[in-house]
Amino acid sequence: MCTLRSFLATGKLASTAASAWRDPAALAQMRAMYATGQRQEDTTFYEFRTYSVKPAMMSDFMKLTNENIHMRTAHSELVGYWTLEFGGLNKLFHIWKYDSFAHRAAVRAKLAQDRDWLDKYLLKMLPMLDNQDNEVAYLVPWCKLQKPETEGVYELVSFQFKPGGPAVWGHAFRAAISTHVNTGYTKLVGVFNTEYGSLNQVHVLWWNENADSRASGRHRAHEDGRVVAAVRESSRFLESQRNLLLLPTQFSPMK
Repeated sequence: MCTLRSFLATGKLASTAASAWRDPAALAQMRAMYATGQRQEDTTFYEFRTYSVKPAMMSDFMKLTNENIHMRTAHSELVGYWTLEFGGLNKLFHIWKYDSFAHRAAVRAKLAQDRDWLDKYLLKMLPMLDNQDNEVAYLVPWCKLQKPETEGVYELVSFQFKPGGPAVWGHAFRAAISTHVNTGYTKLVGVFNTEYGSLNQVHVLWWNENADSRASGRHRAHEDGRVVAAVRESSRFLESQRNLLLLPTQFSPMK
């Protein structure tokens, strides 16, 4: 495949552009030159929501949500709902799945008309919050969502990469994740690329039996040459990283 440099050096760039509208193959080649990553074909996306609850209201919030979450899940799929054990106090993190943006809009419209949901939950819940945030993310094309079969703890690792998209850092990052998976020190749940939120950000959700097994696996990984080499290569593109330890709530589908 020709590179941009070879196109410029040989004068093929202009000729390819001129013929692109007549030749579908030439048009595809032009698009590939400027692509930042694999095209997202699946319209399914995941909404990440983070709630910051007033410290004195945390117990009341959990009780209210446990008693009424069924009214919300009647409208769309809840993937998981967690409290933050480390990485932030009095916070809750939950993931919702949608088939498309039209699907989400339809769900939001129905919720706005659901008097039970509004009166029994939403109007009571909102005064308990200090803040709420959301992001839209897609599963990366090379990953499928894995739901653990047994209860455990979860770790959400958020990577902020240098600008440029997966075309710049995607290969090295995938290699680092694959190395962690193949060594078996932890279990992968899903890898998500942010669409709305901070760009060039990837969230990786891991599962471990408990916090101690996670710590043990991390120590072994730090001493594994395969992991060290893969992480060192990926870190060349990294700007920041944040780790959260999550505990599934009583009503979370992922335990």
